[in-house]
Amino acid sequence: MTRLKIILRSNYFYLLLIFISLFEIVYFTKIKEYRSVYNGDEENFLGVIKNINIDDKYLTMDIMAKEKLKATYYFSDFEEKQNFINKFSLGDKIYLTGELEKPNNNTNPNQFNYKKYLYNKKIYYILKIDKYKLINKNNNYLYNIKNKMISRTEKFDNKSSSYIASFLFGKTNKINDDIKNNYQKLGVSHLFAVSGMHVSLLTGFLIFIFKKLKFKDQLINIIITSILLFYMFLTDFTSSILRSGMLFILMRLNKTHKFELDNFRVFIIAMCFLIIINPFIIYDIGFIFSSVISGYLILFSSFISNRKNYFTKSLTISSIAWIVSFPIVIYNFYEVNLLSVFYNLLFVPFISFIVFPFSVLTYIFDFLKPIFSFFIYILETLSMLFSKIDSTIIFKRPSLILVYGYFVIITFSLWSLKYSSAKPLFILLLVMIIHYNYNILFSSSYILMLDVKQGDSFIFHSNNHTFLIDTGGNYYSNSNIASKLISVTKSLGIRKIDYVFITHGDYDHMGEAINLVENFKVEKVIFNCGEYNDLEKDLIKVLDKNKIPYYSCIKELNIDDNKLYFLNNKDYGNENDNSSVIYTEFNNYKFLFMGDAGVEVEEDLLEKYNLQDIDVLKVGHHGSKTSSSKSFIDEINPKYSIISVGKNNRYGHPNDNVLVNLEESKIYRTDQEGSIMFKVKNNKLQIETCPP
Repeated sequence: MTRLKIILRSNYFYLLLIFISLFEIVYFTKIKEYRSVYNGDEENFLGVIKNINIDDKYLTMDIMAKEKLKATYYFSDFEEKQNFINKFSLGDKIYLTGELEKPNNNTNPNQFNYKKYLYNKKIYYILKIDKYKLINKNNNYLYNIKNKMISRTEKFDNKSSSYIASFLFGKTNKINDDIKNNYQKLGVSHLFAVSGMHVSLLTGFLIFIFKKLKFKDQLINIIITSILLFYMFLTDFTSSILRSGMLFILMRLNKTHKFELDNFRVFIIAMCFLIIINPFIIYDIGFIFSSVISGYLILFSSFISNRKNYFTKSLTISSIAWIVSFPIVIYNFYEVNLLSVFYNLLFVPFISFIVFPFSVLTYIFDFLKPIFSFFIYILETLSMLFSKIDSTIIFKRPSLILVYGYFVIITFSLWSLKYSSAKPLFILLLVMIIHYNYNILFSSSYILMLDVKQGDSFIFHSNNHTFLIDTGGNYYSNSNIASKLISVTKSLGIRKIDYVFITHGDYDHMGEAINLVENFKVEKVIFNCGEYNDLEKDLIKVLDKNKIPYYSCIKELNIDDNKLYFLNNKDYGNENDNSSVIYTEFNNYKFLFMGDAGVEVEEDLLEKYNLQDIDVLKVGHHGSKTSSSKSFIDEINPKYSIISVGKNNRYGHPNDNVLVNLEESKIYRTDQEGSIMFKVKNNKLQIETCPP
């Protein structure tokens, strides 16, 4: 024991631990390439259910077969869904027939990369289930306990059940999306992920009880460690609970065995131990947040403890947590709430000392449900009330170098503040201000064709002015295109859209317009010529409500150094042919956006305008045979042809004959190349894509 104490107190030990951890991160996540044991054409699979999530008609499961698979299935009706819920549970052995599919990378810049996310969890294939069959029911007593504990949450109403499942089992998917968005806007969503707060409250309560019962420290350690390990199992070993659980266990050992290590050294041991076991954990956003915030709070614990009362200590903790999480937040979510420090002062004690304890008590004693429901009502009412206060600011997504730079400045600032010097904070503030105004200080111009599957949407950004041509929209998908569009826009540092051009009233071109104007700042909206259809009328109601001006059937528009010409001003009596056809010269390069205009419109355009030698053509109607006639393409002679189209779409777009007509140009398709960005640098057109 004495030799172990000497080793644990040696600085060289920690340098070695950190070196081993860094080596594992570099080797296992960057150098070593992991491959699936499957070749991709297998159809039959036998495995054990490790996790189940059911959302409306959609099922996802983690299946441990020869390797871990993410399995998906759409229920045919409500009865099939209920039969599955009643028949299958965690730990069951299941036989599946289906098709393996490789997950995709993000196809729009700065979006969530699902392929990388699954790879970091050692999942290389998604299994699209055709048929499923139960082979054996689970006979593992741990899974039996887990299944019974999880199923107990179903006896409560949906709202109570969703919060109990979140606080006890780390399953936040059942909380209403709008409510979750409110929590995220306020910067308090971390309180609903099982983490250090839950572990501290749980273990603190247990230690209090066991000490009252006069248990010895060694026995308390064994019991609490066993409980924590089981709790990790209940929460599927999420990274945040692993971090907090491991840290607590090591701190208890440090105290009872009198190693006399400071808390930060214990923290380093815990983090390095978890990284050595699984180097990929460093890519888990929950682990990153909890580790960074906990590490800084431990490192500056003496500074915090010097605060005179509970309020100033809480304010200091909340402020440090906000500052150190700032680089992570803007890298992943592109916006921060300036008032989240104060929101946390309110929500942390309310959730920690009231809502969370009552979720546990209500789970055990269901007669407490009315009281728990009342507290949930207060929680959601407060979140909705505060979310109406516009205190979020958007930052362009920083490079990793800038993120590291932020942490260097933050660490230096907090260390100086510890010794009563606030000067470095002004450096941090200056960097934030420069970063916030990046698009103004370093102006850039680009046209970005977003991948919105079977639809159209373009971001046109020039000299800090932004236009949007169409918003996309898909009847046949649950995907929230507007949220993705807004996310990409924020990541580019764009805080408002000057104009939204609705080329015509079809859903795949304007279906997300209402969601966009209700969740992002839009200055003006321009409609095409012709009568308004029902979709356009619904949008106009929202525009009137939000006092957003709108116009229709304009001929040209001057914005800064850009002039846009709307070439189609005739009413053809149908939405597609009434599409706005937009021509602009972007840094001396000619762009033509055809909307869904057909052959008749193309003929009229050729008669009316000189459209030769177009540099970039947005192909009409997603490459349908109703557009892009050979005579039109031969006349405009596009250098690049871009087609916005969904993969394996039900319409068969783009048409083979259209592709033949376009063969003299370089063709880019969103189903193959993802989003397509055009920039002009040194008078040369540069093209960037995000292939799936």
